[in-house]
Amino acid sequence: MAGSAARQPETLVGVLASLADPTRLRLLRLLERNELQVQELCDVVQLPQSTVSRHLKLLADQGWLRSRPRGATRLYRMAGAEPGPRRLWLLAKEQTTGWATAQQDQLRLARRLAERQPAAQAFFAGAAGQWDKLRGELYGSSFTAAALVGLLPAEWTVADLGCGTGHALLALAPVAARVIGVDQSAAMLKAAKRRTAGLGNVELRQGSLEALPLEDGSVDAALLLLALSYVQDPALVLGEAARVLRPGGRLVAVDLLRHDREEFRRQMGQLRPGFEPEALRALAEQEGLTAVSVRPLAPEAQARGPALLLLSAARLGGVTFMKKRKKETR
Repeated sequence: MAGSAARQPETLVGVLASLADPTRLRLLRLLERNELQVQELCDVVQLPQSTVSRHLKLLADQGWLRSRPRGATRLYRMAGAEPGPRRLWLLAKEQTTGWATAQQDQLRLARRLAERQPAAQAFFAGAAGQWDKLRGELYGSSFTAAALVGLLPAEWTVADLGCGTGHALLALAPVAARVIGVDQSAAMLKAAKRRTAGLGNVELRQGSLEALPLEDGSVDAALLLLALSYVQDPALVLGEAARVLRPGGRLVAVDLLRHDREEFRRQMGQLRPGFEPEALRALAEQEGLTAVSVRPLAPEAQARGPALLLLSAARLGGVTFMKKRKKETR
C-alpha cells in the first residue's frame, strides 16, 4: 500500500473500496491470523471458488494479502499494512465484532483446521495401545524424568539425603544452582564422586540422616530416595530434613509401600518392611511438615521388588516450630 504523497487520495479510495464489501471483510478476518488455501476459504465462507478468487485478487492488488506456493496451490495470509490502512482495518474489525456471519465463519474454520492433521490423528488412534512401548524403543525413557527435573527453579539448592552412588545428583546438577549429596557410606560417596566428577555445583558430604551435616534452612528442596526403610527412627530423619529446608522448601521421599516379603527385607538389609501411607503422613506432619501428600506408585513392569510410595511435603513458613522442636529435643 506504499505510495507517494500525490497518490494518497487514490490510495485511500482504493483501501476504502477494498473494505466496502462483506465478503472481503469476512476473508480478511479469516486471514488475519491464519494461512489458508482457496479451497479452505471456499469451504468456510460457503462461496464458489470463482467468487473467492476474485475477491482475493482484489485484496492482493490493494496490498492486503501475501501468498506463497505450496504444491499446486497457494496459501494466503493478511499482510502487514501501513499505519493508515491498518487503522482503517482495526476500525472495520471492531465494527464487525459480534457479526453473526463472522462467528459462523470461525466455527467452520475451527472444524477445517482440525481436519488438517488426519495423519497424526490416525497414527495415535492406532498406536494408543502400544504407544508407551513404542516411545520407549524409539526415544528411551529418561527424557520424562529430565523434563520433570527441569521444572525446578534454576537458583535452588537441592540436597539428596542418602545419595548413594549419585544417580539423582547427576540428574539434578544441570538444572539446580547447587546440589549437595549426603550419605553415611564412604564407599557410596566414592562412587558418587566418580559419577559426578567435573560437575562444579555438586558437593558431597559424609554424615548420617539422623544428624545431617547441613545448616538450618540451608536448602530449597530435599530428596529421600529409598532411605527411610534403612533407618532406626524415620521420624527423626524427617525432622532433620525439615530442619535443613528453608521456609516453604519442599521435601520429596520415595520408599517402600508396606509389604510382607520378609526374606526380601533381610536380603536388602532394610530395618522395616516399608510404610503404610497414613502412618508415613502422620510422621511427616508430626515433624512440622505441611501440605503432606502420600500415595502409592504403580509398579513398573520390569520391577521385581515391592511397590513404592511417594511423599511430598513442605516446611512451615516460619521458624517458630523449629525453635520449639530444638527445645523439646534438649
